[in-house]
Amino acid sequence: MKKPRTVGIRELAAHLGMAISTVSRAMNDRSEVSPETRKRILAEAERLGYRPNQSGRSLRSGSTKAVALTMRTDIGRTMSGETFFMALSEGLQSTLANVGYDLMILPCASDQDENEFLYRAVDRRLADAFIISNVQRIDPRIDYLRKWHMPFVALGSSETKGDYAALDLDFAGVAETSVRRLATQGHQRILLGLTAQETNNNYVFLAGFKTGLEKAGLAFDERLVLRLHDRISGGYELASTLLAMDDRPTAALLIQETMAMGLYQRLGEAGLQPGKDLAVIGFRENPVCRYLTPSLTSFRIDLKQYGARLGEMIIAELDAEAKGADRSDFVHEVWPMELVPGKSDGAA
Repeated sequence: MKKPRTVGIRELAAHLGMAISTVSRAMNDRSEVSPETRKRILAEAERLGYRPNQSGRSLRSGSTKAVALTMRTDIGRTMSGETFFMALSEGLQSTLANVGYDLMILPCASDQDENEFLYRAVDRRLADAFIISNVQRIDPRIDYLRKWHMPFVALGSSETKGDYAALDLDFAGVAETSVRRLATQGHQRILLGLTAQETNNNYVFLAGFKTGLEKAGLAFDERLVLRLHDRISGGYELASTLLAMDDRPTAALLIQETMAMGLYQRLGEAGLQPGKDLAVIGFRENPVCRYLTPSLTSFRIDLKQYGARLGEMIIAELDAEAKGADRSDFVHEVWPMELVPGKSDGAA
């Protein structure tokens, strides 16, 4: 099918017999143009199929009308085909579209430094605001964005000092609830599987794990905390380490639910069954893990709503930046999660 012909501002101005500057002012609703003239220009623009040159408008206004979400391509979620970012982006894009913004996803490859990756994107003004994921315990990106007064929201908490907006899942609450559930079932030695990354959620999850143990009257054993690759192979390695222990734990708690696939595989090779020989709880209900047998006990969150809330927060940051007012109302929000009982955990 033949592509419809579009008309630029020069052709529109020539057709109307007006100066380009007059047409431009009318399009931007400037007061120098009378209502009658503006109405005539807009009517002809619509009839002729006029389309503004967005890149030119962005250069003149300093605005891209886009929000950028940075994400790594080498984390367990993306490498295992998990839909976390896609489901999140659906709610996020819908909310941004309501105010005329578009979502831009900036994937950072495994061989790139994610700090430098963000710095270049900010320096080039690729977007009007940024959402940073994979948030580190101490994250230099936060300081950089604050230094250059770039509106942003951290998708995750951090111990980096300063005021900024952040949205996170309740890692501490999930860990504490899981330990309480396992302790109630009679488990006293619980293995904790964290990721090898320096993301802050590892430390928050560990803190919740320790709190759960303390409340259950169980001692914390550092030997039962493993740092692994946040992917299927990490779960396989976790199970191998567990099987080699003399005083074998009877339960395992995972911060990355895709690890459960590797864990299930290794247990099967050893003739053991999750839920019977080892209780297993994963972090989040995950489509990739849906067909595990027995079903994985995990936690639920509506990612579309979560993404929509993220959109509301970044819009608030853009509005605040436009007003230029001193801030004291940065939002740091933690979303609770709902336990979804499966058959992978049970009595010790």
